[in-house]
Amino acid sequence: MRRISDKIIQISGNVIMVLAPGVKYGELALVSSERGDSFAEIIRIEEERVYLQVFSGSIGISTGDKVTFLGHEMRVHFSKNLLGRVFDGTGRPRDGRPSLNENLIQVSGSTVNPVKRIIPSRMIHTGIPMIDMFNSLVESQKISIFTTPGEPYNELLVRVALQAKVDITILGGMGLRYDDYLFLKNTLERDGALSRSVLFIHTAADPVVECLMVPDLSLAVAERFALNGERVLVLLTDMKNFCDALKEIAIIMEHVPSNRGYPGDLYSQLASRYEKAVDFEDFGSVTILSVTTMPGDDITHPVPDNTGYITEGQYYLTNKRIEPFGSLSRLKQFVNENTREDHRSLMDTMVQLYAFYQDTKEKKAMGFRMSSWDNKLLKYGNLFERDLMDLSVNMPLKDALDRGWGILAECFEREETGLRTELVNKFWPKEMILCHGEDQTYQDSTEKRKRQPEAL
Repeated sequence: MRRISDKIIQISGNVIMVLAPGVKYGELALVSSERGDSFAEIIRIEEERVYLQVFSGSIGISTGDKVTFLGHEMRVHFSKNLLGRVFDGTGRPRDGRPSLNENLIQVSGSTVNPVKRIIPSRMIHTGIPMIDMFNSLVESQKISIFTTPGEPYNELLVRVALQAKVDITILGGMGLRYDDYLFLKNTLERDGALSRSVLFIHTAADPVVECLMVPDLSLAVAERFALNGERVLVLLTDMKNFCDALKEIAIIMEHVPSNRGYPGDLYSQLASRYEKAVDFEDFGSVTILSVTTMPGDDITHPVPDNTGYITEGQYYLTNKRIEPFGSLSRLKQFVNENTREDHRSLMDTMVQLYAFYQDTKEKKAMGFRMSSWDNKLLKYGNLFERDLMDLSVNMPLKDALDRGWGILAECFEREETGLRTELVNKFWPKEMILCHGEDQTYQDSTEKRKRQPEAL
């Protein structure tokens, strides 16, 4: 039986307070006012005093309006009909197409029992060398892109959506500028990926309360698809906006603030979402790749700081490229040994040589005389940044590994790399690859790979 309260005691921002015994945390309610009906969710209970956050905001709501409790938590439609659709932060259509009101599933819920999880063992190929080759993305992984405002993180995210070898992509946008939303949607639609994608979008102009629902909607749908045997990739941007929405609600509720004003349960709020990543035995999987912007490139900021404790690594996007230092995939060892025998050794050697290049570049800037070894390192670093680190580069893992060997062969003698003899004998280019511009055939083939990435 539905409970009805006909008097609102308090209105504070988007939060209203009523007297309503017998209701439960997270339950939905319908607020009826002159502007129409608005959904609200119970976020706090103090004896008979119940606090609800109104999804569409409290503008137009008065103390005499009626609040009807629905007796259930937030629900969303689930079926294959979701594919190709765009919804807002409450699950309502944003694409002008009909609502989906049947076969509803509960949005909130606990994470999967660890007993039902299996050890990650499958790589997700993205065609991006700095991910596939150096910090592989693994099914059921939870990992974030650490970056700063102004970096092309949405461009990187949509490339992953287009190129990742998964069955279904779910994109959750939080606090997006409208042009960013259109860029994501139109790019997926133009390149034919929207038909296997579901979008839950909250823009900066939408009520802040709806921002909090985007990860829950995205992950609830993803989990159901995974139980149907689908490999699902969940892309979330930007988790900093999600945390700011938590902060705003906490201030309205007069919670005691923690670090830099964020709520004290920030870690738990983030962990309850990220821990939805899972690989089901005999079923599908849920992989989470999120964006976390760091104000002022401050990694000690509460949002990236807490995120780093929860996720299994991060991609550090700076200066419009994924840096090998600071980036880490803690699960890559589960899949690197299954790709190609030279993968791990080549990756470690190239990162080590790139570190030497950074030292040499600093020496050159300070006016030190360059030795022949220093000049080799400078050449190596330039080729590494241009042919592998540049975000415009697209190539499957096999080609990235081959190009890695090609870069080493252009810059060093075999014995200077420190790689095992058996690997050098097997993978070292049989003919010395000349620098770009001197070997037009090689340059043309490289450009072709960039334009037409292939599967491994």
